Amino acid sequence: MQQPVSFDLFVALWNNQQELKTPRLHIRMARWLQEHWDGGRRELLLMAFRNSGKSTLVGLFSAWLLLNDPNLRIMVLAADLALARKMVRNVKRIIERHPLTRDLKPARADQWASEQFTVNRRAELRDPSMLARGIGANLTGSRADVVICDDVEVPNTCDTPPKRADLRARLAEIEYVLVPGGLQLYVGTPHAYDTIYAGDARPGSGEAKPFLDSFERLELALLTARGTSRWPERFPIARIDAIRERSGPNKFKSQMLLEPVNILDSRLDPGRLVAYAADLDYAERNGEAVLTLGGKRLVSATCWWDPAYGAPGAGDASVVAGLFTDTDGTHYLHAVRYLEHDPEEAARASTGGAFGENLDEASQQCRQVAAFLRDHHLPAVVLETNGIGRFLPGLLRRELAAAGIEAAVIEATSHRAKDLRILDAFDAVLAAGRLHAHEAVWQTPFVREMREWTPGAPSRDDGLDAVAGCLLAEPVRLGRALPPGGANRPAPRWRGAGSFKAQTDFTL
Repeated sequence: MQQPVSFDLFVALWNNQQELKTPRLHIRMARWLQEHWDGGRRELLLMAFRNSGKSTLVGLFSAWLLLNDPNLRIMVLAADLALARKMVRNVKRIIERHPLTRDLKPARADQWASEQFTVNRRAELRDPSMLARGIGANLTGSRADVVICDDVEVPNTCDTPPKRADLRARLAEIEYVLVPGGLQLYVGTPHAYDTIYAGDARPGSGEAKPFLDSFERLELALLTARGTSRWPERFPIARIDAIRERSGPNKFKSQMLLEPVNILDSRLDPGRLVAYAADLDYAERNGEAVLTLGGKRLVSATCWWDPAYGAPGAGDASVVAGLFTDTDGTHYLHAVRYLEHDPEEAARASTGGAFGENLDEASQQCRQVAAFLRDHHLPAVVLETNGIGRFLPGLLRRELAAAGIEAAVIEATSHRAKDLRILDAFDAVLAAGRLHAHEAVWQTPFVREMREWTPGAPSRDDGLDAVAGCLLAEPVRLGRALPPGGANRPAPRWRGAGSFKAQTDFTL
């Protein structure tokens, strides 16, 4: 039996036949792939910059695997069928022309199709040697020893949160295709901030751990840690600078440096937010109510509720936000809450259900807003009464009274276009670095909305609208002396509301 050749030699023989040199970059990829295959590691991620030849190399890897074991079944998944077919055609060409694989080509033409082919093999298997599929295809009934996910994440599959969720759900189906001990090999570059290729859990993504958490990784950015080109013969520094200038900063970081960022240059950069972890600290000192945050005294607060109805996760979101300002004029976005209601409870309320207290969806949300005001010592909430909001002020005041919460409900109607309000609210404070956000805010959809928002384009902006309302609303000033203590003294107010009568010795 002929001794199998190493994969890097297999690659070098192919390149020599094509009158090409084999760059060190490809030798490194080849040795990494063979090392992990021989070592029995079956979950691999190869990330390399655009035009690095990674897909070509993985095609050679497929041919090398079939050379060593013609009974293997390889499935190629790509963002669309045309891209998957491209790799299958490439592997067919390699098998036909490589000096070590020509005997694998079958005699029958029907075994050598554009979407799939079967090499000469001993085993009688239902599935072909190599099969191309788009990520949206039905994989039920297919079996594979190797699944190659080649550029499954592209703008068309990840430019919105629902698409990213759908991509993850479809990739989870690989577990039902792959035989025990089979290889999953992902090949690609990141196209989103919460990319499937991320090495850590992305704030605001909703994932507790990275999607490919257990995978062995090889990441080859265009620039090394020393700032030199990883493939200087093809990408000298002058060409790299030209690519950076043409593509823009975000696309260059994503596709050439493999940094998980939004591939579109967003107008509202969450990188300009200053994160903090301090909690609110309420105290009464020298007869005065004081609210501090990280040792800084807060002097004003705004709260804005942009209401919406609908089932959880569907339609517009109902969002309430609370923002504070210190004596230096720095804004602290301390809490953003995306309200949800229980549809079953609302249904029981509409039919007069008799089991306990059943609240309709509006009352459920009002109760949550009341708790939000109480928990964050907020003196008032501005309720946007456009559309459905006009029915809510009375309900909210009822819930506040029932809970014994002293807070005002201020009705407001927005007349300006939402995009203009958001730009006016965020542009200046972000540019000046004056908007801080509590670390809990980063776990909400708000930061994702910032990253993906573009004026005039359809995108989620419910959290942005609520925070913009806070930034643009007239703040409620804080700080006043407390009245003398007593059993009937009202709850202390740290926000500076109320009035008092002064004794004077002059008349008007």
